[in-house]
Order: sequence, then structure tokens, then C-alpha cells
Amino acid sequence: MKKVSVLQLVPGMTVAESVLSYDHQLILSKGTILTDKLITKLHLYGVLAINVEEARSAMPVFPDAPEALTVPAEPSYSQRIKNSRSFQLFKQEYELNVESFKGMINNMVERNLKLDVDALLRNALDIIASGRGQIGILDMLQNMRDYDDSTFTHCLNVALISNLFATWLKWSQAEIEMATVCGLLHDIGKLLVPYNIISKPGKLSVEEYAQIKKHPISGYQLLLEQDVHDHVRYSALMHHERCDGTGYPMRLVGKQIDRYACIVAIADVYDAMTASRVYRGPMCPFRVIEIFEAEGFQKYNVEFLLVFLENVVNSYLQNRCRLSDSREGTIIYVNRSKLSRPTVKIGDEYVNIGDHENLTISELL
Repeated sequence: MKKVSVLQLVPGMTVAESVLSYDHQLILSKGTILTDKLITKLHLYGVLAINVEEARSAMPVFPDAPEALTVPAEPSYSQRIKNSRSFQLFKQEYELNVESFKGMINNMVERNLKLDVDALLRNALDIIASGRGQIGILDMLQNMRDYDDSTFTHCLNVALISNLFATWLKWSQAEIEMATVCGLLHDIGKLLVPYNIISKPGKLSVEEYAQIKKHPISGYQLLLEQDVHDHVRYSALMHHERCDGTGYPMRLVGKQIDRYACIVAIADVYDAMTASRVYRGPMCPFRVIEIFEAEGFQKYNVEFLLVFLENVVNSYLQNRCRLSDSREGTIIYVNRSKLSRPTVKIGDEYVNIGDHENLTISELL
């Protein structure tokens, strides 16, 4: 048995000890065989590491993978985005600003210099301006997943998603910018955790796991020394809190959690859930939405989460998709009661996926 970071889990591993939430709610039972969906569920619950059975010599199985791969006759949805001029401009701006962000944050942490928050914000807004418009930011990020998956890129992703999210909530421009800065600095405490622990591919010791769990408090303490708004400090401290009291480090509930921390928490988990893994590419947004619908409405601010999920779905209207039964069609209508299961037009047929329990959208084309 060994403790493994959720970032290093792969389908086929066996849970060695039951996984419980902070209020002792059962998340996964001992003996469960991990699937892609279950690994993603752990992100939703804020679990950092679990105990799994020691690896065997056999290669892991991938229960959620398709039985056979087919080569599409035309470029896929992802390929079309990557081939676009808009994406090339976005990628160039993104990479330049990651390096700038990294330098500024390292100067703060290692040399105790003051943060230039205005410069950080301008850089993030420049990335957004370089894209094809706000509705395309999720598409852009979805296709940047082959880029270095570091704390810096994750923070930048969360900042861009938080910016878009606050816009969907119809917040003022000042509030949108505040949400962007909150996203940028939410995980700053992880920079005080040794990189060899953050990136460790194998077993975590009890001491290493405890160090990782301290990062919200460490981030808050770092930001006390900086000229930033309390919302920014609270987002660093509270982004792992959950509305039902199952989060950490303080097990806050409902309105005790700063509203900016609430949207950063959703953006944080969405970015983690849609990230590439060693066994697959980026997860289809509709699979992520399905997991949020099943597990998320007790844990996250309901009003915020509903707005977020509705807008994510709406951004994919008129996109072609492949269903879990291999049929292909166009997403034409959103079902508000089942956001992950829209209506799809397949030829002359209109298929309401919400009426078919075992039917899902498996891929955007």
C-alpha cells in the first residue's frame, strides 16, 4: 500500500483504504478500481492523495477508454482550434506571460520583493485580449494542455477562467478584475512546498502530505506581507473550503466563505478536472459538467455553479459531437434540468440525451 497524489493516479489502480471526506462521508470504498471519472471525482472533493495497492507488473487498464480508435476524416474540433490564427496568438501571449508571472512571483517568495499587482493583472488581461473573445477562452485553455502543468500555469488558467466566470455573473469591471487577481494568486502557498513533493510521482509520506495541505494557510500568510485586497488573501486561504463544511483548512460553511473564493474554487476544480493526464488528453467538458451536476451542488455556491455550468454548455451550442454510442450530431438545445445532457440533432432525428440514461456526449468534434 502507498499514498499517491491524485495527480499521479491512473485508471486501473485499486483503492487500498476507504476515502472519506472531512466530515467522514464515504467517497470511495476500499477495493474500488479507479476509473477516469472516479479520479476526477476526487478533485471535486478536494482530495489531495489516497492510499492505493502497490503496483503490479501488468499494465493498468483504462475502463473509460474507447475500445477502438478511429481516424477522423476531417480535422477534429481540437485540431481546428490549434490550427487557427487566434490560437497561435493566444498561445504566444500565454507563454510570454507565464514566464513574466513566474519571475514576479519568485521574486516575491525568494527575495521578499513587493508584488506589482497592476502588472500581473495587465498581463492576464493581455492574454484575454489576444484570444478570439471571451466565449473562446475555455476553448483556448482546453487546447493548451500540452503546456507545462506547473503551479504557475494552473494559477494563470484559474485567473482566466475566474475572469470569464465573473463576467457571466454580470459583476462590475472592478469586480471582474478582482476575481482575476484572486485566481492568479490563489495557489501561491504551493510555492512554499518543495517542488519534489508537488511533482512526486510515487508514494507520499505522512509529512509530505501534511505539507501540501498547509498551502492555503501558507498562501494567506505570504499575502499578508503584500499590498493586496482581503478578497485576494481570503481566496488563497479559502479556495479548498466547501459550502457543506467538508473543505479545509477551517471547514467553513456557506456564507462564511468569501464570494471571490467561491468562484475561484469552482474555476480551480474545473481546471484540474479538464487537465490532461498521462492516460488521456483533456476531458470532454460535458463529462466534467456531469460530475459537477452529480456531486457539486452541495459543495459549491449553487447560484454561482449553475451560472458557470450553463454558460459552459451554451458556449458549445452548434458544435458537433460524438455520443457514447458512436453516433455523431450537432448540439442544438440546452436542457437546464440536465445541463450535461443537451438535445443533439443527428441527421433528421432530434435526440434528447436527458431521456436516455446510458447516453452521454463523449467527445467534441
